[in-house]
Amino acid sequence: MEKLSLSISIISFNEEKNIGRTLDSIKDIAEEIIIVDSHSKDRTKEIAESYGAKVYVEDWKGHVAQKNSALEKCTQEWILMLDCDEVVSSELKQSIIDAIATGKASAFSVNRKTNYLGKLLNYAWQPDWNLRLVKKSTNPYWQGLNPHDELKCNAEAKRLDGELVHYSYKDVRNHFDKTLDYAQISAQSYKERGRKFSIWNLLLNPIVAFVRLYILRKGFLDGKHGLIAGFSTFVYTFLKYVFFWELELKDKKKK
Repeated sequence: MEKLSLSISIISFNEEKNIGRTLDSIKDIAEEIIIVDSHSKDRTKEIAESYGAKVYVEDWKGHVAQKNSALEKCTQEWILMLDCDEVVSSELKQSIIDAIATGKASAFSVNRKTNYLGKLLNYAWQPDWNLRLVKKSTNPYWQGLNPHDELKCNAEAKRLDGELVHYSYKDVRNHFDKTLDYAQISAQSYKERGRKFSIWNLLLNPIVAFVRLYILRKGFLDGKHGLIAGFSTFVYTFLKYVFFWELELKDKKKK
């Protein structure tokens, strides 16, 4: 298959169990693979280089800054942003090929579906449209509150057929470990942005988050997997505000 004028942009840290699967799904159409690695202790760098990737080892700067660093290093006309635990489906890959060939738009969003404990979720965390494929000329950049980064550019995005499959958690323990970590990172981001803690956010927002995912978005149709996803969203939101409150307490004690 002829390769496209396409750069793949990825950040990594200790992803030896995932990165080969990700690169396998897209290696045959991408002219360039750019990876910014945060001093992985495993074989992430070696595996990536075996696929012809250009790997840059840099200190961790946060999700947004790290992804912008990888983005800036891309040289091809088109750029596809991926995470190490994401896989481009066959249908999505063909959509990418067609989109670049026709040039009907300069930016495209893809829907990401989570493969959770061996089951592809069709309702929980759905829909999850993310801007991922853009022309370099649209001046793309990452923004947002860590760890919830968001890609922006100066073009209107169209939607691509096919899914980006997200292998986000290897097991339940890993899922809730990440939930805990992301809640702490989000709380710190709130503090850095000057937000103020509210007891109403702590009491109401976790319930709203659960109802939105499990009931309004029909997560219950994903069975037990959907129930766990809904509960994790409740826990994440609750802990985010608890950690935020704790940070405010620490600041008050310093005064």
